[in-house]
Amino acid sequence: MRIGLDLGGTKISGVVLQASGAEVLRRRRATPQGDYDATLVALRDLVGELESAAGTACSVGVGCPGAISPNSGLIKNANSTYLIDKPFDKDLAEALSRPIRIENDANCLALSEAVDGAAAGAQTVFGAVLGTGVGGGIVLGGQVWRGRDAIAGEWGHNPLSWPQAAELPGRLCYCGRRGCIETWLSGPALGADYDEATTSEMVVARAAAGEPAAAAALARYRDRLARALATVVNLLDPDAIVLGGGLSRVPALYDGLDAAVGAYVFSDIFDTPIRPALHGDDSGVRGAAWLWPLESSP
Repeated sequence: MRIGLDLGGTKISGVVLQASGAEVLRRRRATPQGDYDATLVALRDLVGELESAAGTACSVGVGCPGAISPNSGLIKNANSTYLIDKPFDKDLAEALSRPIRIENDANCLALSEAVDGAAAGAQTVFGAVLGTGVGGGIVLGGQVWRGRDAIAGEWGHNPLSWPQAAELPGRLCYCGRRGCIETWLSGPALGADYDEATTSEMVVARAAAGEPAAAAALARYRDRLARALATVVNLLDPDAIVLGGGLSRVPALYDGLDAAVGAYVFSDIFDTPIRPALHGDDSGVRGAAWLWPLESSP
């Protein structure tokens, strides 16, 4: 059996999966805020708790923010900044006294959905996370595609395509640049586009209730999403696009989205399915478990 762990900014989720993908059990605990050593302990203890409940040793895969740099072997590009420049995979393997596999959390979502989710059977899958941040992952032939420097799929830190005058120069991103896709398509960005003091959940609820200003903000969000996805399609031409994160669960987001993307794609046809993640918030933790194929499990 496999254990998958999803290290989030506020919580750590853990799941045990059978070879079939059936869930055996799950656990959740709070993420120690900004404390690297305490996070290692929390992950170690959660694995022990899961294995004790499952009654057997398991392989361990972990989804986390950022990526392991092939150059330094240290974590880079993590919005949980306490992980940056840490040998996270080596430290956790030592804490667990076994080999582990670690992957970017958006890559885990894409892998989960490609294995047995909304994109099952698709050869080329792009998975996008629309949540507190904006991430992306690519799966080719059932395998995560990391790229030469482990940044494949990081669409959130490209500029928004075909910007309008009112969108320039764009909001300042935590990466230090302006106008990143993340500053337009994250949950906080949707709330701020309506009103600085409003959450994305409030905008969605007000739009559903027929409030014109909220409906307009959601329409702007959909158009920006279409422009951003069209760039991915022009580069990758995937067989399926899967959306995860909190905003992916908004049904109104998909109204007219295919046509909106198609209007920007450099092709005579756009028929790539765009689907919400079948496993929802569980995609990341399930994808972490799938980092160990059966034939490779320790």
